[in-house]
Amino acid sequence: MCQLGSVLLVAETSGSLATAGLAGGALAAGLLFDGSPAVYGVLFLPVCAVTALWVRAADLVTAPICVPIAFAVGIVPVAGGTGGFGGQAMAVVTALALHAGWLYAGTLVAGVIASVRKLRLMGRRRALAKPAGPARR
Repeated sequence: MCQLGSVLLVAETSGSLATAGLAGGALAAGLLFDGSPAVYGVLFLPVCAVTALWVRAADLVTAPICVPIAFAVGIVPVAGGTGGFGGQAMAVVTALALHAGWLYAGTLVAGVIASVRKLRLMGRRRALAKPAGPARR
């Protein structure tokens, strides 16, 4: 959905872009920084903020929901598991447990931004709904 001068994304698109961005960032972190989870965590915070800023007003509740899913998908290249599917799955679960602080921080960032946007939207709607004439008693 486009508006004049700004782009607002529907929930599916913003979640998909967050997932793709984090997966690409994790691959880059794996190649450039030897799979550093700290680099991935630092990358995760601005992705959360951008996701919460770009989602359209009707889908604000989805921003804090889709970013943890994107974190879990993107951490697969950083986790570095060996030994087939079971080893990779254990590495992902371990990485999610060890780096839950980044996950919580990013979800908090997205939640705060989405909440502030929603409160501002509600304030604008309330201001528009007030009668223009003198106050009635």
